Amino acid sequence: MAEHKEEPVAESMMDKISDKFHGGGDSSSSSSDSDDEKKGSAAGVKAKIYRLFGREKPVHAVLGGGKPADLVLWRNKKISGGVLAGATAIWLLFEIMEYHLLTLVGHCLILSLATLFLYSNVCIFVHKSPPNIPEVKIPEDMTVNIALSLRHEINRGFFTLREIGHGRDLKKFLIVIGGLWVLSVLGSCCNFLTLSYIVFVVLYTVPVLYEKYDDKVDAFGEKAMIELKKYYAIFEEKVLSKIPKGALKNKKH
Repeated sequence: MAEHKEEPVAESMMDKISDKFHGGGDSSSSSSDSDDEKKGSAAGVKAKIYRLFGREKPVHAVLGGGKPADLVLWRNKKISGGVLAGATAIWLLFEIMEYHLLTLVGHCLILSLATLFLYSNVCIFVHKSPPNIPEVKIPEDMTVNIALSLRHEINRGFFTLREIGHGRDLKKFLIVIGGLWVLSVLGSCCNFLTLSYIVFVVLYTVPVLYEKYDDKVDAFGEKAMIELKKYYAIFEEKVLSKIPKGALKNKKH
């Protein structure tokens, strides 16, 4: 009788132990599922982050990578600062000191040629080897690549102007007109050299600042784009929708 009583007790204990193990496995699987859901939701949130101009890569990769991107993003502060200082010195020479380009080029060539000529003659009298002046040649491949790039950009500009002239893209037309108007206002406020220097400083400083504060700038840009879309929708509803388009369609047909 004792043996018959012990067998169901042992079986009930084994059942409880197995239930505990199965329960633990279910909780672990549910916790892993919840972790996967959290990771998926986090990945979805990251994917929904707004980036200016639809940027999906880092700023360094967008700028092409390599040494030019390092220069613009101030990876080497000495070299980047030297380039900015050189551009500032050129602007001061031409704008503040009212130096002229041909005069500067002539004076630089006179100074360099006179220095080389005198140094070469001094080396002959002192019985030293003359200075080794390197031979400078412009590579043909680099010249062709630059010319092809310029040709592509100029052709794309002409194509854009042609599309605007046909009246097929009103949004692009308004953007180009606004940009040209801003350019004309800036041109009336300062001369070409000062405008070029301002554009250079902006292009040389804005990328590194954007890379440093990209989250804040992207959030502000998202809000600005939402507001612009609202104003454009109002403009389209009140102005563009009232423009008759039937006559234009009949002419095209």
